[in-house]
Amino acid sequence: MKSGGWKIGNTVQSIKTYHIDLPEKVRFILDRLLLNGYEAYAVGGCVRDILLGKEPQDWDITTSAKPMQVKALFPHTIDTGLQHGTVTVICRHEGFEVTTYRIDGEYGDGRHPNEVIFTPNLLEDLKRRDFTINAMAYNDQHGLVDEFDGASDLRRGIVRCVGNPSDRFHEDALRMLRAVRFSGQLGFAIEKQTQEAVKSLAGNLDKISAERIQTELVKLATSPHPEQMRTLYELGITRVILPEFDHMMETEQNNPHHCYTVGEHTIHAMCNVIPDKVLRLTMMFHDIAKPLCRTTDESGRDHFYGHPLMGAKIARQIFRRLKFDRDTMDAVCALVRWHDYNPALTEKKVRRAMIETGEAQYPSVFAVKRADVLAQSSYKRQEKLDYVDEYEKIYHKILEQGNCLSLKQLKVTGRDLKQLGIKQGKQIGDILKMLLEQVVEDPDRNEREYLLKQVRLYLDGDSYEKPEAEQS
Repeated sequence: MKSGGWKIGNTVQSIKTYHIDLPEKVRFILDRLLLNGYEAYAVGGCVRDILLGKEPQDWDITTSAKPMQVKALFPHTIDTGLQHGTVTVICRHEGFEVTTYRIDGEYGDGRHPNEVIFTPNLLEDLKRRDFTINAMAYNDQHGLVDEFDGASDLRRGIVRCVGNPSDRFHEDALRMLRAVRFSGQLGFAIEKQTQEAVKSLAGNLDKISAERIQTELVKLATSPHPEQMRTLYELGITRVILPEFDHMMETEQNNPHHCYTVGEHTIHAMCNVIPDKVLRLTMMFHDIAKPLCRTTDESGRDHFYGHPLMGAKIARQIFRRLKFDRDTMDAVCALVRWHDYNPALTEKKVRRAMIETGEAQYPSVFAVKRADVLAQSSYKRQEKLDYVDEYEKIYHKILEQGNCLSLKQLKVTGRDLKQLGIKQGKQIGDILKMLLEQVVEDPDRNEREYLLKQVRLYLDGDSYEKPEAEQS
């Protein structure tokens, strides 16, 4: 990109004279439309990202050509949304959405326009877009079309609605959540009038589908600035989409281990893990049950007994409400359930913890624990971090030693037990669990002859080496 004029970060860019190096496939589509007498521009997020010095994930194209005219120009297209003017053009096995300039009619449900009217006017199309930073268009012939000063808002780091914010949010209430999401992804502030409109209209988010809410919430949670969860609360958005978070923000923790409300602790904890979906969501929900579990003793100290188990149950309810996939739900709820479990630092106890917690929770559980500790007060912080370090060290040692941690790793199987004359499935399962207990107690016991001997002793009614857990 040619430069000279104004600055975004460390990159100087010219509004009037710069040139975007469009990808070859995008240029091919634009050129074919232009050569056939239509207008065509790259538009929206791809232009925004280029101005920010980022690689666009998608390239969207807007054009004066109507859908059937677009289809006539390209041999391979998909009817993505003809009623809204969108055709996906396939160019060398890659799809590009090409959408006709349009004017949206009234939004009767706060989600979808009642009708879409095609227009030959690019500016009419740009007027309907959500934020100025997403309402810019570009082609090589005319350069940047920036009617709403989106480039200046990029430079200043501002998320601002196109035109009247209330109009934009009445058209699609999800835009209120998207404003905060872009703030989190880009590290931008939300313009004052846009903020005020969100505060007034946040209740309209109850019209938005759970799936769309979920998508935006995950994008915010995994953004470079998950602390913008605080903005969701301050603008009244969580009161509608995640009321449990409001309860956390309003729950004090009078305890030497804490220096924040539950909600502020949660926000700090989210900032202390990498932007991984499961980890960020785990930190979002790890203390979700604390408001319900809070008790205060005679000295005025708060306690939150049982919050991990209850938290896992509440998190599962929220995931179902927001239509999350089962894999994400199961992974996060398991980490929430076990985030506060602290086994004694011996190989035997850690082996038992790995079995009880589930091997799938490792090594993520260590990142969760560190994030939790770093979001607490400084009271015994180093001691807690040292504990996590030693816990992880023992975990890796157990893996390196190849210790048996599951029935499938036992040197005997259900088939072996059947050959000894055991037919009942439940008895086979009970015996295998008994053998696993012995092996967890002492990994050297995971030898076929030793285990078969223990089975024979058990069947003969003679004594066998009972594991510590059974002896107690």
